[in-house]
Amino acid sequence: MRIGDTGKVRTRGKGRSTAVLAAGATLAVLSGCTVQTADGERHSPVRIELPSGTPSPKSDAPDDKPPSKAPAPAPVVLWQSGDTGRDVRELQARLRQVAWLFDGPTGTYDDLTAQAVKGFQGKRGLPETGRTDQATWDRLLKMTREPGMWDLYLMGGQPADAPDARCLTGRVLCISKSSRTLRWMVDGRTVVEMPVRFGSQYTPTREGEFTVYWKSRNHVSTLYDSSMPYAMFFSGGQAVHYSSDFAARGYAGASHGCVNVSDERAIGQMFAEVRIGDKVVVHW
Repeated sequence: MRIGDTGKVRTRGKGRSTAVLAAGATLAVLSGCTVQTADGERHSPVRIELPSGTPSPKSDAPDDKPPSKAPAPAPVVLWQSGDTGRDVRELQARLRQVAWLFDGPTGTYDDLTAQAVKGFQGKRGLPETGRTDQATWDRLLKMTREPGMWDLYLMGGQPADAPDARCLTGRVLCISKSSRTLRWMVDGRTVVEMPVRFGSQYTPTREGEFTVYWKSRNHVSTLYDSSMPYAMFFSGGQAVHYSSDFAARGYAGASHGCVNVSDERAIGQMFAEVRIGDKVVVHW
């Protein structure tokens, strides 16, 4: 290039001027000043945020950890050790049907009941807690039938019905076939109450009003060769007496016509109080 070529020098000078202006504009933008271009037009500054060196957290970034699942709610327990009542009786009666319980029903959720429930649960792949939850109960319902009155009170424990009018005076063994109970009553007051069992349809217990005519502490039946402790005879060979079979089997069995008692201690005390000539009333 020649020095005398003023045209090219102007061109180079013009380019240098343009670069200076552009640099100034950039500085003005970064400084927040007003920018003035080569043609004189003024523009508002553009604010630029420079990085501070510490990145801000990203609120919309995906979480590296999977969301934790809420723990499953604990099963609702319907009955457990210590509970009592009619529902517990039904549970026990149904457990008897599937051969997981052989005692009772007693109406009390005892250790034997808890063990039976635990065994039933384990056999069906349910958590072996020994407590009856809804899943355990639903499974048991599907496998059993509705228990009847004497399934629930197979071993006694049922409430006695009201005494017959003939029982309200004097000393009376007041025996109800409806509630299967015996009340030992003196002048209208119940001294003791206990469940009793009667004869089968082929050897029924007689109904009516009788008197105790003989007592035999360690009696043995000559007809059936069976033990009849604390026997109090009131009609022929029929007597009120303790029955070990009733104590073991409950209402699953029957007598040959006698009135069976399953509580040996209670009948022993009553035997000591009852006198020859006391009244016996057998009623519905």
